Amino acid sequence: MKNYFSIQDIDSLPDWVSEARQLKGSPTSQKQLGVGKTLCLLFFNNSLRTRLSTQKAAMNLGMEVMVMNFGNEGWALEYGDGTVMDQGTSEHIKEAAQVVSQYCDIVAIRAFAGLKDKAKDEAEEVLNGFISYASVSVVNMESSIGHPLQALADAITLAEHQGPNRETDSQENKTDDKPGKSEQGQQSGARRKPKIVLSWAPHPKALPHAVANSFVEMMRRQDAEFVITHPKGYELNPEITGDVPIEYNQKKACENADFVYAKNWSSYSDYGKVLHQNSDWMMTQEKLGAAKFMHCLPVRRNVVVEDAVLDSGQSLVIEQANNRTYAAQVVLKKLLENMR
Repeated sequence: MKNYFSIQDIDSLPDWVSEARQLKGSPTSQKQLGVGKTLCLLFFNNSLRTRLSTQKAAMNLGMEVMVMNFGNEGWALEYGDGTVMDQGTSEHIKEAAQVVSQYCDIVAIRAFAGLKDKAKDEAEEVLNGFISYASVSVVNMESSIGHPLQALADAITLAEHQGPNRETDSQENKTDDKPGKSEQGQQSGARRKPKIVLSWAPHPKALPHAVANSFVEMMRRQDAEFVITHPKGYELNPEITGDVPIEYNQKKACENADFVYAKNWSSYSDYGKVLHQNSDWMMTQEKLGAAKFMHCLPVRRNVVVEDAVLDSGQSLVIEQANNRTYAAQVVLKKLLENMR
């Protein structure tokens, strides 16, 4: 693996999750791996968890870390070929990526969607520009359409709390003399896949699709019952959701769920628009039921989710944030091992 651009760069999700959990149990066990290596973090947008967790992951591996907030510290970059640079941009990605490559061994980049031009966002100018012209590995710390570090942390969190699949309803497990019943189906204590729900949530601002996209891509590789629920008009890119069931009734979608992941995103079809606020889609204890609650943070209390949920023992949001370190650490470890 040369770069970590999307969740699709993971060859075996269960293996990566297992390795991340091992690193979590002994964070500095591979500290010699990164000695003499430097990670450069470039932020085109604000960050709290992403910056600190990725920096901590690099430190656990013995790496040196440099951080630059490109939005207000660097020159405005140009990405187009053949552009006459007589306007606002001062430096071309061709030179910038090559220069940064001389200072580090891995560069990690965070660059959000503008939510104005779908084609431009999906072209991933910043990430793809660095991948094209940098001579070092590139890590996606959230781009216009994906957040693969968050999705990997979510997979770790699910694995830690999933446990054995829950027993199916006793009525479903009762044996009978009807023909066609398999022996497995007749056995008492049959198991079912965990039910995991991705639920749209209200938000006063238009937000990108990156977290939701990568969560969907990750969940499509899980052995689980996965459902997406949102108001009509908030369908994600169908090329990403594929055949995942969509339920427009939130309460129905959350019935018998084991995990509910709440997240806002703007319209994809009417790109970047907030169609309506739908405050009744806020996640409540009543709708959550016995499920565990997940969110990537930051979260707007009593808008996205009520206090009663966030402050309960069912909330996994702090653990998700902690697992961001080990998601980043397993990615950096893979890249460092590839340099040997």
